[in-house]
Amino acid sequence: MKTLVIAEKPDMGRNIAAVIEPKAQNKRSYLEGDNYIITWAIGHLIGLAEPDLYDDKYKKWRFGDLPIIPETFKLLPNPRTKDQLEVIKDLAARSDALVNACDAGREGQHIFSLIVRHLHLRQPVKRLWISDLTAETIRKGFDQLKDNTEYDNLTQAARARSEADWLIGMNGSRAFTTKHNELLSVGRVQTPVLALIYDRQKQIEAFDSLKFYDITGQFTQQATTYRGIWQGERLTDPEKAEVIAAKVKDKTGSITSYEVKDTKEYPFKLYDLTLLQREANGKFSFSAKKTLDTAQALYEKHKVISYPRTNSNYVNDQNIPEMHKILDSMRSSPDYGDFVKDANKKFVSTSNKNICNPAKVEDHHAIMPTMKKPQGLSPDERKLYDLIVKRFLSHFYPAAEYKVHTVMTEVEKESFKTTVKQLLSLGWKVIYADSSKSSAVKDNGKDNGKDEGAGTPEDEEQETDAPFEIDPQQPVVCSDVEVKAKETQPPKHFTEGTLLKAMESAGKQIEDEELRDAMKDSGLGTPATRAATIERLKQVGYIDMQGKKIVITPKGRTAIELIRGAGVELLTSPEMTGHWERRLTEISRGQASADAFMGNVKKFTCQIIEKVNHQRPAAKNAFARPEPPAKEARGKRKPAGDSGGKAESSAPKKARSSAAADTASSPQSAAQPGTIGSCPRPGCGGQIFMGRKGYGCSNYKTGCGFVIWKESFDRTLTDTMVKALIEKGKTSKLKFAGNGDEEAFEARIVLNNADTGELVLERV
Repeated sequence: MKTLVIAEKPDMGRNIAAVIEPKAQNKRSYLEGDNYIITWAIGHLIGLAEPDLYDDKYKKWRFGDLPIIPETFKLLPNPRTKDQLEVIKDLAARSDALVNACDAGREGQHIFSLIVRHLHLRQPVKRLWISDLTAETIRKGFDQLKDNTEYDNLTQAARARSEADWLIGMNGSRAFTTKHNELLSVGRVQTPVLALIYDRQKQIEAFDSLKFYDITGQFTQQATTYRGIWQGERLTDPEKAEVIAAKVKDKTGSITSYEVKDTKEYPFKLYDLTLLQREANGKFSFSAKKTLDTAQALYEKHKVISYPRTNSNYVNDQNIPEMHKILDSMRSSPDYGDFVKDANKKFVSTSNKNICNPAKVEDHHAIMPTMKKPQGLSPDERKLYDLIVKRFLSHFYPAAEYKVHTVMTEVEKESFKTTVKQLLSLGWKVIYADSSKSSAVKDNGKDNGKDEGAGTPEDEEQETDAPFEIDPQQPVVCSDVEVKAKETQPPKHFTEGTLLKAMESAGKQIEDEELRDAMKDSGLGTPATRAATIERLKQVGYIDMQGKKIVITPKGRTAIELIRGAGVELLTSPEMTGHWERRLTEISRGQASADAFMGNVKKFTCQIIEKVNHQRPAAKNAFARPEPPAKEARGKRKPAGDSGGKAESSAPKKARSSAAADTASSPQSAAQPGTIGSCPRPGCGGQIFMGRKGYGCSNYKTGCGFVIWKESFDRTLTDTMVKALIEKGKTSKLKFAGNGDEEAFEARIVLNNADTGELVLERV
């Protein structure tokens, strides 16, 4: 008999077959050779059954039937992929051994274990655990197959995660939905993430801007000119600021303090998935899901990067020789060959703890390129691959070197501070020197741990590659002075990039890298699931995208207020849910009990039901978006009923508000003024109208959530632009002003999601 190899997806199975059975016959749903049969799971073939498979009474959502806590969870094949499950069953019947070749991580382990449980497979199982799909790695992996029982703890953690999510999601959603007569989705991870967005929104709304005045002096000493920021308590009176400015202008002063310090900046850490998603969001406006899907294609289809769903920024000792080989393989690359020529392998060694730190590598090392040369990459795949390769190459270069000059200047007893960062050597930043005119001396990895917009205050640090020479013994003249009015700024809305950072650290705004690394085990979700959580919040109508900004909807806002109002704040707590995620990690390491974890989850499920039971139902209009005043009579509109979908039909009947309610005009026929065009949402059939804040669909009352906001990407969209978006999927080429040091650029606005109206920028 033969050994059956079960991969997670078809591409992965074919890659494996090409190495271990190169002459295998292609049977479409599997490949068969002399010793191995290779097939695949196509993702999740099996899931946990819905409540109605435990009892018919659960087909109706009734509060009195809660909580639903199965003694044993039933498994249910996915009807769309049941044929492939039958293939695996038949192939297993003529195999005497199995190889688990699903993705090397918690979810891959879970997918395989569900197949084994559902089909009652009894064959001995070996585990293929690899980090990339190159032929060399696959061959080495099969030479070093481990017994699958070594991963029993990981299997238990995966099962506990799945069943815990079922308990919280099924019971929480049914409890809040039936109590408040509105379809409310509740989840162990999604709800605390929504709470992060809610709390940020409240901070923004409560923010009271304060106007203040900065005084900047320009000082001259012989051939050297420099700026200095006035030092003192924040000035809110413009007259006081002008008095100081007049007092020092054209006056002679002295240097009271002058320090020079040599500093070095080392390359940024190698990417884990979350950091890659954050940076791709910041640079290219990629959603977290788009980055994950693109990285997965680079790994699985093109085989040019290592396993992307990793939470590590480091490598193991044995990866160092591999990194040297990868560097050598790029010597002839037209894009990276020049960088390889100047690279030095001595910087990538086991003694460099910025790269090699086995204690911080668990299932997988950091994302790296492989030795395979890229071919046929799409533009988006090329962008992401370029990020990964340049981050990899940067570690083969020395640190960037600077002299930091700190000068305190006093004029008429008023002090001014100057910080000049003088570039001595670009070092690794030479790799990014062509990316933008300023990247040679500035942080090229903007989103490497700081929130968007964070950093050195404007004008406080001056960067130069010219020598800075000053004599502290000689006088200086305040040749000019400027008073600039400023305002304190509210917290920024989350982008997907900054939200991912908050999820990674369970909402804690931690700047210390070591502490942030320690929090990775207690973040919200995992690198592999965070993108799906954000997408879920969009799908259920809790958040909208306005350009790159994430904004909470009235439905999302009310959901959090109801959950907290019920007294189950724990369900919205990022830190507590983060601790649950850490406990799952401990289960996977054999340091905690899955049974004890599930016992606590069941207790908490019962607490949710008990608390909601005592809550007053929400007001009927609690979830509605504010609608524009109606000129036509709305009474002629037919009341909206259920959409007919599975979740809707099992929930109480009601008219459901959608994103378009805040944007669409009153109902009009396609021939009436104000119609922009037909709604691009598949199967909708509605018309797009211009409202007060955006362009929405006439079918918003019956569930269409399509919205294009007028104010997007710092510009006001026109009817012509929106017409192009809904008919062609993109606008013509537009000019955009750069931010800060970024130059102006040209781009098209592209309709990224026809279901929601989400837009992205596509640079040209």
